[in-house]
Amino acid sequence: MSWSEAAQPRGMSPKAGVGRNYAKTAMLMALLIALLAIGGNAIGGAQGMLLFGGLGLAFNFLSYWFSDRLALMAHRARPVTREELPQVYEIVERLTRRAGMPMPRVYVIPSETPNAFATGRNPSHAAVAVTEGILRILDRRQLEGVLAHELAHVRNRDILISTVAAAVAGLISTLGYVVRWGALLGGMRREDDRGGSALELLAWAILAPLVALVIQLAVSRSREYGADASGAELVGDPEPLAEALLALERGNEAIPYQYGGPATAHLFIVNPFHGAGAKMMSLFSTHPPIEERVRRLREMRRGVRYA
Repeated sequence: MSWSEAAQPRGMSPKAGVGRNYAKTAMLMALLIALLAIGGNAIGGAQGMLLFGGLGLAFNFLSYWFSDRLALMAHRARPVTREELPQVYEIVERLTRRAGMPMPRVYVIPSETPNAFATGRNPSHAAVAVTEGILRILDRRQLEGVLAHELAHVRNRDILISTVAAAVAGLISTLGYVVRWGALLGGMRREDDRGGSALELLAWAILAPLVALVIQLAVSRSREYGADASGAELVGDPEPLAEALLALERGNEAIPYQYGGPATAHLFIVNPFHGAGAKMMSLFSTHPPIEERVRRLREMRRGVRYA
């Protein structure tokens, strides 16, 4: 068995994986609407439930159609031409031909922090963004491994899932904080029995952000392992991506990232935010440990199969 065969999960074709990702996306959208409806009912009864449920529908629509633009704007990314980044264009064109994908748009982020991400709801509406820093520290083969990883996310529709997950987490967490403080200040008390008490509101407000966090973790960690394997297969060798991950981890620890925030951190190939207590909080990171990702990549050559 070759290492590329070992990289493929048992019993799953590429089409099956895409179908599963669309199903997960639909479930996340439904969960967003359900949680908002429950919170709305606790705040304003039937009218609140309809209002917040409608908000969830509108938010899902916006996150599906405009996720790429919002993500690129949040990170100050600007489109670049072939003349500006010929090496990146050449690598992406070769990889997309090999994968049978449309050519995505290419962007650069004005940051010395070495990193990259992809965005877009499907391969026909995709974009790949790289920081100025990643172009300085990686050699051509390592950069190819990184770009193959990002294109694997696009091909598998992982980016759509991560965008919806970020939307769910961000909106639920924000609403949870609003409700929690309202309950503590007594602003959410009502004289009738149609809605929940202040204690119920407080319980919902505490649990909602935790649910949002679980959603992000459940999606993000598994998708990174899958994109690592698919990207390494696309290149034909897992070692360049393994080397790139180690270099990017060191680079992000040395140069803090200045744009965006935790809500979009999971879009990047490595976590761009390394603050105090990062090691203790690694369990709650949206990215698997770099050491584990590198170990899995290097074991692919030895025929290790992951279910």
